[in-house]
Amino acid sequence: MFGPGSQFHEFFNDPRWALAMVRATVLEAAHPQIGAALIDNSTFVAHPWRRLRNTFLSMQRMFGADDHVRQREAARLNRLHARLNGTDARDRPYDAMDPDVRAWVVATLFESAVTMCRLSGQPLEQQAMERLYAEFQAFLAALGDEAGHLPPSLHEFWHYYDRVVEEELENTEAMRIILYKLFDHLPAPPLLHGLPTLWAAGRTIAGPVIGAITVASLPEPFRRRAGLPELPGAQTLMQGAYLAVGLARVLPDGWIQADTISDLLSLSPDSDDPRARTINALRDTMNRAGALIRLISPLPPEPRPTAQGATQRSAEEFFQEVLDQTGNGYLDWPDLAAMARELSSRLDLDEPEETQLYNAFADWWRELQSALDTDGDGRISAEEYAAAAASLAGPALIKVAEVLFDATDEDGNQIIDADEYRTLFRTAFQRDTAGTETAYTRSAFIKDFLSFMTGRHRTSPYDPLLAQA
Repeated sequence: MFGPGSQFHEFFNDPRWALAMVRATVLEAAHPQIGAALIDNSTFVAHPWRRLRNTFLSMQRMFGADDHVRQREAARLNRLHARLNGTDARDRPYDAMDPDVRAWVVATLFESAVTMCRLSGQPLEQQAMERLYAEFQAFLAALGDEAGHLPPSLHEFWHYYDRVVEEELENTEAMRIILYKLFDHLPAPPLLHGLPTLWAAGRTIAGPVIGAITVASLPEPFRRRAGLPELPGAQTLMQGAYLAVGLARVLPDGWIQADTISDLLSLSPDSDDPRARTINALRDTMNRAGALIRLISPLPPEPRPTAQGATQRSAEEFFQEVLDQTGNGYLDWPDLAAMARELSSRLDLDEPEETQLYNAFADWWRELQSALDTDGDGRISAEEYAAAAASLAGPALIKVAEVLFDATDEDGNQIIDADEYRTLFRTAFQRDTAGTETAYTRSAFIKDFLSFMTGRHRTSPYDPLLAQA
């Protein structure tokens, strides 16, 4: 069911899967419970590339051959989902652990995989389709969900899928953001931070096209009921896109590796990864090309990239880039929970360390709310934060730093060595202790963490973890 030889494994490096994943995400977001959970808790608006990389890594673990890795990832996902519950704007409850909701997520992945094959002119044979459906059923079982929330047979699945599409899906806010805002305003991945003009030029063209392709690929009954406009020629554009992307499958093996592409997109220019030096060497050439584009076709102004070596940022910049993880313009508990989630994922924490980290962030949130929420609305605006930013560095934030230090200091010797440091800052770090006599002590770690979390320093190893898109 899992690993090499499975039907899903054949799709893993298939470039068509990118289109299928966007489609599946839209169908998930159209479910009222999932849409509400995304709006309240997800970082997909402010940090889409990070969310994409984390989703890819999770699926890689769940569908890999190592059963121990799969069990640990399933336990991590269940802990994550257990923390996502609340009510939507219409006071309807949502719960990420609802078995019917989890079944719908798996259903969208399976159906979108089948649809991508059909739209690219290579429909799955019945046996391959049933095999793929069995693998997704096994995926749901690996999460610990009882059988029955997905229909037992493929024949029954299509009746279930049509019913949910026609009766339960809605034109949710999360779905509209994905279709009409996310791609049009998609921030550059870390790899392309220094090329705002080239990125803006490509996004201006690609954003509306991806949206049109996705809408055209959605089930027709849902498009009609949700009032989603279909542009003239969108069906032809959609089929052409799937066919064109599918042609990449004929490239030699190894040319398209999903994990390699994901790593490159999330690679910070400041990383010590040797590939970063190659990318930086190409950056000058691309910048010259960007200058030529600006002369030929001026674009709307883009935010200027921060110069390397800059150590300060304004309170407003820190609020937007780091604190407001969900991108809704306010600081509240889901923002700090997202930080805890990202750090615990990067450190690959198990219990009880993960809960200790969440509890430390929860204490910090209560401290912040007490100090900064002047109007009592239960959240902190950028103005409230800027007016009293110094209050961030209280005892609760020190506790967060101490929990992080203890989780990183695996051997308990009160010193973070080079290997432990690399584990924490695996995406990009600027303090390499390898081959030196200098150790990262508890006091130095806490000082650096507080300096970052109070917005005083930009060139910190934490930027790639919490500030990049």
